[in-house]
Amino acid sequence: MPSVTIAFIRALSAAVDLTVAEDGAVRTGSDTLLFLTPDSNGHVSDQAFFALLAWIEDHRPDRLSVVSAYAAAIGIDDLGALGLAIKTAPTLRASLERVERYFLLLTDTALYRLEECTSPPRLILKGGPANAPGLQLRAECALYAFARNMRLFVDGPLDLAHVSFRHPCSGAPDRYAAALGCPVVFGAQEDAIAFAPGALDRRNRLGDAAVSEFLIAHLDTELGSRAPTASLRHHVLQHLEAGLSAGIPQASTVARHLGMSERTFFRRLADEGQTFRDLVSEAQSDLARSLLRTSRCSIAEIAFLTGFSEQSTFARAFKRWEGVAPAQYRAQPGAPLAASAKTLAGATDTAREGAR
Repeated sequence: MPSVTIAFIRALSAAVDLTVAEDGAVRTGSDTLLFLTPDSNGHVSDQAFFALLAWIEDHRPDRLSVVSAYAAAIGIDDLGALGLAIKTAPTLRASLERVERYFLLLTDTALYRLEECTSPPRLILKGGPANAPGLQLRAECALYAFARNMRLFVDGPLDLAHVSFRHPCSGAPDRYAAALGCPVVFGAQEDAIAFAPGALDRRNRLGDAAVSEFLIAHLDTELGSRAPTASLRHHVLQHLEAGLSAGIPQASTVARHLGMSERTFFRRLADEGQTFRDLVSEAQSDLARSLLRTSRCSIAEIAFLTGFSEQSTFARAFKRWEGVAPAQYRAQPGAPLAASAKTLAGATDTAREGAR
């Protein structure tokens, strides 16, 4: 079952004045909202996490106040060995590479990907149950907390180009920008933090390559030994979906990201009755259908965003998946949904920048 570290739930609870009792009860006053049953790794089910997010959305209408309080409540040290590896990495780029590789140790409901092939470079948040209540609040809490903590461990001021969210704004957009100190874009293509030029090269205050490498060895051991709480198929699809616009990764790259050898990776996929090639096709077809239905990106742009170098190759693959050409699929009654101007501009700009 997908899970999340209890540290995130404790921070969320503190942000809205809830208490987490020793017996695992999350309470508001004398009322118990839910019970937590942490496993040996200090994780609880993602169902409890999203149930708490949904309760907060229903009972705390000022979402920005919740987000700001959460960002203040969760520190980099709350992430354990990963937090230490992040802040002792020599540069911000190295810190985010550690986030990208090892965040799976904290939760398998979120995946971070550092994209440097576009301008500006971005840290992209993916994952979570589709249409889960509280998913929008999760995105805001996660990215605001990362932005705040990066400014604490980076040496000197850190400029962000913007922060973007896929969902519409629940309040006044200018309040969000003022709270974060950078532009905040809603209705965008992705949940992401975009960095100003040169930001990823900034040194960290406590940067120590030797200490960070020591911690990485510890994290590699932990990642390799931890039993997955969700299927390998789930993790592979998450990874592929997050980065297809940069091209289809090698199986060895995905295996390394998931903390296993390529041989073990293929064996575990076979145990689940899966092949890497089939999962790549599934991720591409799912993303292609979504873009055709929810955006006005051109067919050529969708081909690029789903990992194809040629529109004709994409068109043949899509017809094999769906039995019709991409344009015919888009033209089906009720297929394309209206997308916001910012969403469309974001998707188009991403495709054009990456193609340069």
